[in-house]
Amino acid sequence: MRFKDRPPLTLTLNLAGADEKFHVPVSSDWNGASQTCVVSKPRVLWEDPLSQLHLLTERRFWPLFWTQFLGAFNDNLFKNALAILIAYRSMTLLGIGSATIVVACAGIFIFPFFLFSATAGQLADHFPKWRLIRWVKVWEIGVMILAGVGFATNSVALLLVVLFLMGTQSAFFGPAKFAILPELLDEHSLVGGNAMVAMATFLAILLGTITGGLVVAGGDRWVSRLGLIVVTVAVLGLVASLFVKKTPAANPDLPVRLELVKPTIDILRVTRRVHPVFLSVLAVSWFWFLGASFLSILPNFSKDVLGGGETVVTLCLATFCVGIGTGSMLCEKLSRRRLELGLVPLGSIGISVFALDLAFSGWRFAAPIGGPLSTVGEFLHQPGSAHILFDLFMIAVFSGFYTVPLMTFIQQRSVLAERSRVIAGNNILNALFIVASSVMLVVMVARGFSYPAVFLVLALLNAAAAVYIYSVVPEFLLRFVSWCTANLLYRLRVEKEDGIPAEGPALLVANHVSFVDWLLIAAASPRPVRFVMAEEYSRLPLVRFLFRDAKVIPIAPASTDPELLERAYDRIAEELVEGELVCIFPEGGITSDGKLAPFRHGIERIVERTQAPVVPVALVGLWGSFFSRKGGKAMRRPFQRFWSRVTVRVGEAMPPEAVTAQAVAERVAELGGWDVPEAHEPPEENSEFGIRNYSPRRRNNKNPAGWAGRL
Repeated sequence: MRFKDRPPLTLTLNLAGADEKFHVPVSSDWNGASQTCVVSKPRVLWEDPLSQLHLLTERRFWPLFWTQFLGAFNDNLFKNALAILIAYRSMTLLGIGSATIVVACAGIFIFPFFLFSATAGQLADHFPKWRLIRWVKVWEIGVMILAGVGFATNSVALLLVVLFLMGTQSAFFGPAKFAILPELLDEHSLVGGNAMVAMATFLAILLGTITGGLVVAGGDRWVSRLGLIVVTVAVLGLVASLFVKKTPAANPDLPVRLELVKPTIDILRVTRRVHPVFLSVLAVSWFWFLGASFLSILPNFSKDVLGGGETVVTLCLATFCVGIGTGSMLCEKLSRRRLELGLVPLGSIGISVFALDLAFSGWRFAAPIGGPLSTVGEFLHQPGSAHILFDLFMIAVFSGFYTVPLMTFIQQRSVLAERSRVIAGNNILNALFIVASSVMLVVMVARGFSYPAVFLVLALLNAAAAVYIYSVVPEFLLRFVSWCTANLLYRLRVEKEDGIPAEGPALLVANHVSFVDWLLIAAASPRPVRFVMAEEYSRLPLVRFLFRDAKVIPIAPASTDPELLERAYDRIAEELVEGELVCIFPEGGITSDGKLAPFRHGIERIVERTQAPVVPVALVGLWGSFFSRKGGKAMRRPFQRFWSRVTVRVGEAMPPEAVTAQAVAERVAELGGWDVPEAHEPPEENSEFGIRNYSPRRRNNKNPAGWAGRL
């Protein structure tokens, strides 16, 4: 029977499974046999910008979300109710005035983080984290029962003990909460999960603070019910924790040491073990320094500068907390559901810019002189009020951009067996930075700094801290530049991003259309990429720091510098052996006609030496843009095809035995929809890489090779 006369195959897909791969039964009546193949689950190309909200319907996440939310809500309800009761009822203890006690409350709550975070980190690595979370929630119920007794008896001493025990509960909950997230969520959901946790935290701060104030404002009748309220919330938190998915212990053989000092030192050493992780921990701690400073001075700023009453303070706090939640939720959309470190510099820049603007807005704001403090309605009718609220909101939005990727980075880059202890070290440093912020504010206010001046100082300090962090962790700055290129200059779309291996070596091979090809590939890749670049371009003064940070591999033609060429081969091999991604542009230069040029044979030499798989990549939509050579030299017509849609298409990896320069060229041409170029026959004077003898100073060269890395 001829092939065309055979009946068609019947293909049945079952898409209901949750596995990354599933079996596809294929039946045929050619010979009555039934075959089964395995295919990858199709990836949805369009996603809801608020897709992380779907996590609230998934068993793997919603129990932890509500456990976290209810715990943070209870903390802030209790703390705010206690502070208001002490302040407005002028409660004293051992001759200490109410004002001093209120100030001391923050220190009492934060002190357990110094004492017990190390123990908490050890326990969270030694025991299953879900079990530790349940223990903590049972502890919270007991503590809240004591709180009820304290409120019923108006015992300041007992309530302060409860506050210390609440801080202890939070110190033990933190490492388990953040370290279990990567165990519950896959890589594509982790950013969204961290965003939801951040949103829940600040929403709980807002609602807990408001509820605590409203309960106390309701008079003795409601104050007498505070104990019942906080116990009820604690019980609900325990119920939610019972549904947290069970995961195995990360390091059950880890000995748990209950001393206070030595384990804390050991925890900090563990935190410092991976340098980028430690610097990210410092960056998160800096966020808490800023956040604690903003939240601490908001009440006095609202009263003394804005002339607002308690409702205006609540409005400012609500604006800040909603901004944090908004920024956190936007992170997943802006990062395409993956870790995107480029948002961290964007966040720090935004914080400084809007903090500066808030300082000058505060100086310009003309609050009514004399008379009662303004209500929300009266405040909103004053000139400049909307500007100030906008600044507060944007500071918080950019804070979300800043902190969510950092927490995700810490979770992903920490070793599983040490992750809880790294989070515990993070909590210790967070507490230290929060205390430092309080000390700084006390000193500045004592020296007569106005509250707008404090915002100005915070903005400048944040800018200085950002410069330091991004100079010692260049990956942040490089990701920022590539993210801006992909999202502000262009609108990048990545097709089949999963084709880039999540781990292990691979050689990315792409066509060369413009001077920013390498930045777009860097933005499309979930992992750092090592690019190969002409040596003279790697030394260009304005951009060489970026090339240095990207760890580019300089190269030159054999006719110019054969030793450098061999060193380039060695560097490429070393990077691939170490499991890194390397990207080459084998056409030998940027296209001058928009067509695909023949691929040079350096690909074959690399693969023969390293046996690395080759991933073909097609850059589509860049021809005719500002950085391409359509119509002559590039970068001569500003805004040409500005913010145009460009696509990075990733093909299936080619095994080493199937790799030839022409075979890869055919794959790239197929991805981009271009004509297949003829096989390359290199002249004797050229190397197999096709690197032309071109110097940036030689203006008469009609077709220079691009400075973005290529082979």
